[in-house]
Amino acid sequence: MGRTTKKSYLLSGMLDSTPFVLIAGPFGILFGVFATEAGLQLYETMVFTVSVFAGASQFTALTLMQDHTPTLIILISALAVNLRVAMYSASLTPYLGDAPLWQRVLAAYVLVDQSYALSIAKFENEPAMTISERLRYYFGTNMLIAPVWVGATLSGAVVGSRIPESWAIDFALPITFLAMIAPMLRTPAHVMAALVGSVMSLLAAGVAYNLGLIIAGIAGMMAGAQVELMLERRGMKI
Repeated sequence: MGRTTKKSYLLSGMLDSTPFVLIAGPFGILFGVFATEAGLQLYETMVFTVSVFAGASQFTALTLMQDHTPTLIILISALAVNLRVAMYSASLTPYLGDAPLWQRVLAAYVLVDQSYALSIAKFENEPAMTISERLRYYFGTNMLIAPVWVGATLSGAVVGSRIPESWAIDFALPITFLAMIAPMLRTPAHVMAALVGSVMSLLAAGVAYNLGLIIAGIAGMMAGAQVELMLERRGMKI
């Protein structure tokens, strides 16, 4: 009688993602404004948003394009920023890997930080969920965020620079990542990776072409991996 229905998993995903809508909106508006100020036409901004569908990478690529950075460096930097998504995908494979190909392709397209953070927590807490239930919850987490992101980007591109600076909508990006990262720091390896990555990003902030971000990411992953190895060795000795 208390069994959760498939339909309710979809609704549950939507409800769980609601707080992130308050972030996706300002973040999308900010990108739309930024793209307009950078000289992109409305259709270029929207094609960019819909095809890439990765806010942090979009900001990175656009910033480097404004600085006339070589195309290869732009591509490497954008991919480096989104390297975390490849790790998200690998983490979700045990839960969604048996789904039909077309569903996995769609799931990969809409995979964003919020959907991953919500889904992996749900799947770990409810291991008895079926593939169908997991997919319904996963896509539910995107049903509000995705249209809000695209619609907000369109609004920002249309309004352009007419949004007052006093609105400070650029708060959206750091708040988003803080809200998602904090609950995920559950092991010493996670904490060390975040700490080293943060420190290195500050130390390497002056590196040309935004390559400091790549350096920080690699340093954080290496530090986290080393802590995991160290803990495993101690566990084996015990």
